[in-house]
Amino acid sequence: VAEESPKEEAKAETVEAVVVAEESPKEEAKTEAVVVKEDEVKEEVKAENVEEEKKSEVVVTEEAKAEAVAVEVEEEDESVDKDIELWRVPLLPSKGAEGTDVILLKFLRARDFKVNEAFEMLKKTLKWRKQHKIDSILGEDFGEELASAAYMNGVDRESRPVCYNVHNVFENEELYQTTFGSEENREKLLRWRFQLMEKGIQKLDLKPGGVTSLLQIHDLRNSSGLSRKELWIAVKNAILVLQDNYPEFVSRNVFINVPFWFYAISSLLSPFLTQRTKSKLVVARPAKVTETLLKYIPAEEIPIQHGGFKRDDDTEFSNEAVSEVFLKPGSTETIEIPAPETEGTLVWDIAVLGWEVNYKEEFVPADEGAYTIIVQKGKKIGSSEGPIRNSFNNSGSSGKIVLTVDNVSSKKKRVLYRYKTKTGTSS
Repeated sequence: VAEESPKEEAKAETVEAVVVAEESPKEEAKTEAVVVKEDEVKEEVKAENVEEEKKSEVVVTEEAKAEAVAVEVEEEDESVDKDIELWRVPLLPSKGAEGTDVILLKFLRARDFKVNEAFEMLKKTLKWRKQHKIDSILGEDFGEELASAAYMNGVDRESRPVCYNVHNVFENEELYQTTFGSEENREKLLRWRFQLMEKGIQKLDLKPGGVTSLLQIHDLRNSSGLSRKELWIAVKNAILVLQDNYPEFVSRNVFINVPFWFYAISSLLSPFLTQRTKSKLVVARPAKVTETLLKYIPAEEIPIQHGGFKRDDDTEFSNEAVSEVFLKPGSTETIEIPAPETEGTLVWDIAVLGWEVNYKEEFVPADEGAYTIIVQKGKKIGSSEGPIRNSFNNSGSSGKIVLTVDNVSSKKKRVLYRYKTKTGTSS
């Protein structure tokens, strides 16, 4: 009967057979046969449902796991602070805050969605913040000595705030001794770094769909290697504390102008880093700095010292779009900037990644009988050249500015440029 019936009927007959088996030896034999059939049916059902069971495990959403952590927080202790929060976001779901899941998901991701481990990490973070009085750290004054060692500047392509860390600041021997000369000063350095992180987090929008992380840039240009022992111990300590107490607040750690000795340093630091932290490390040698930064930051947001167009207190450009063209080896490209028949000033920025090109600038009048005006004589520009900004005061003659880039190298070149026209009397 089991062979002719669906699996559910076979199971039902099995139950009936077990009841009848107690009344008759013959029926007992039948029962055994049916039980065998039931076992076969169970195995078949189990095999058919293996994939479904796997899928059901994946169906557990990130939000569900975040809720699980939230429940643990709420049930951890009856005396738990009902106003408990992190970065001004309530942690208890009963508060109904938009950012609760965002914060809890950071801890879950940092621990590969292992709820218990994420919960333990959260508890340790809360304890660390209380012990070190992190919630009041924004009000502390660390002076101006370290202001140039790390600062926030601009945003990346995802609107994340960008933090620049400049390591060669500590090449100044006086500052180095002041900063690392005592345990007290080394602790002060760490607190200053935590304060900077807290300032960066204040710029975030800790809500679903908001900007919830920073981009960190570490500039190693002209910085010493292993000889600065105290510096690298401080770097290691800062990395460990940041990865344990600020989970998923850094989208990438990009190291630029990396010297060869950095690889020795990174091998020493590697054992202390989680795999997730390691996956966010990006390294760029001096020749690849601008190219690497452009993967994450638009040209208008990259500081000029790193090959971009961003200048401090720039009065010429604000949000003008940046265009780009590519030059094949041995080819020439001209960029034309129209000059209207009104008095005013034309301003432009141009940069060639890696340069090694011949470059010139001219004003070509619309009147074919008029003379071409040389704005910048043709010259070869070396690979170390930064972005160029220039301008042309137009007295009212219509025409165009022509920027000519001649790629004399054997490599393809990437040209970035932008321009604007300021009407009225030139300044």
